[in-house]
Amino acid sequence: MTLWTATEAAEATHGCAIGDWTVSGVSIDTRTIAPGDLFVALKAARDGHDFVAQALEKGAGAALVSRIPEGLPEGAPLLLVDDVQAGLEALGRAARARFAGRVVAVTGSVGKTSTKEMLRKLLGDQGRVHAAEKSYNNHWGVPLTLARMPRDADFAVIEIGMNHPGEISPLAQMARPDVAMITIVAPAHLAAFESLEGIAHEKAAIFDGLEPGGTAVLNGDLPVSDILRDKARAQGAVMRDFGEAAGNALQVTNVTLHDASTVVQGQIGNDPILFKLPLPGRHFALNGMGALGVVEALDLDLARAVISLGQWSAGAGRGAREKITLDAVNTDLVVELIDDSYNANPASLGASLEVLAAANPVDGIGRVGQGRRIAYLGDMKELGQTEAALHAGIAALAAVEKIDQIHCVGPLMRHLHDALPEAKRGRWSETSAEMAEGVARDLDAGDVVLAKGSLSMGLAKIVDAIRRMGQAPADQEG
Repeated sequence: MTLWTATEAAEATHGCAIGDWTVSGVSIDTRTIAPGDLFVALKAARDGHDFVAQALEKGAGAALVSRIPEGLPEGAPLLLVDDVQAGLEALGRAARARFAGRVVAVTGSVGKTSTKEMLRKLLGDQGRVHAAEKSYNNHWGVPLTLARMPRDADFAVIEIGMNHPGEISPLAQMARPDVAMITIVAPAHLAAFESLEGIAHEKAAIFDGLEPGGTAVLNGDLPVSDILRDKARAQGAVMRDFGEAAGNALQVTNVTLHDASTVVQGQIGNDPILFKLPLPGRHFALNGMGALGVVEALDLDLARAVISLGQWSAGAGRGAREKITLDAVNTDLVVELIDDSYNANPASLGASLEVLAAANPVDGIGRVGQGRRIAYLGDMKELGQTEAALHAGIAALAAVEKIDQIHCVGPLMRHLHDALPEAKRGRWSETSAEMAEGVARDLDAGDVVLAKGSLSMGLAKIVDAIRRMGQAPADQEG
């Protein structure tokens, strides 16, 4: 299906189209480009213009450029603009302008991507949905997601993130959501903001982009919830708050964490509601209720959405669970892995430790004889002057009582390592690569293990090392 014609793209960007081409997608990466895509030659770590020839060789329908790269054949299909980033943004705005469906935008300190995926499932079960890939939530990710938006989709879900003040508002105004959701405001990016209140004002800027009569879905349990509410009111939004506190429009009244599921009871207005998520996590329970608020705002079928919540699953690195078989013959010898290695801040780490505390290790199957709850935790970045205290403070969380051993990675996690009771204090290392060398000695059959840290800490190396402990069942080898 045609996404952009040369004429449409040129009009949208005020650029000059060379050739009469059509494209069916938009890409910024020659490694994943598909035939028929428009290749956008962004300047990042490397200049995308250096890869235009390669993109066209791989079947790209055209390339968005600010100059004609050397070595291209005469008449190569191009869209020539003054600035490639500005051209991508213009494509995004034009895609939004022609879109007849409804747009949902999501932000928050924790849970943006998992909630976006939750909404992809809920809305996708009731219509055709377009949603951001991965964590495409920044200055190029949002316009790229918009530029890829099929004109005939029923819904679009746009994730919006930030690292510094002033980033969310222009992205929200580009996305122009009909519904905007804030999952939580928590200590994150404090190196760029003076306070939690500063983060709240930045997150609330998502409401700057709301369409007239749009709905603000926000967490009503926070110390800074009034900042969010005030911004929503100032924008004339319909407001739907969610959380555990009485008075929230969507109230969670009880959360029961099981080893592999979460059961949530609550009320939407005066109506009781019960739903189940196929993985544990109080944060998932709350964001699930918020997602139902989005469904309600879009006037969709709540009963169908409840069923969809039970079928949703978290993505890789975001709390997904898997069993690693340690013996090819005795397949009962397993370690259960909770891979939450994609990112971390104090709120998300606390939620993940609560999940680990609720997990059920298996006794009597390994050399230790008793299944254990074990965590590998990496530094939480961008926490500013309070970073040492925030890391050390993890030791005081109630969930830590039920965790047998915590291994710490990075200079900041040294503060937690020192604060832990000696019985729970595992190894400390500077890097994930060093820590990964010892995981086979740390773990035993029956254990449940969590890996969690900021992306730059590379805890994926530890996750990979745990997976390498696995053995294919004997009848699958060869």
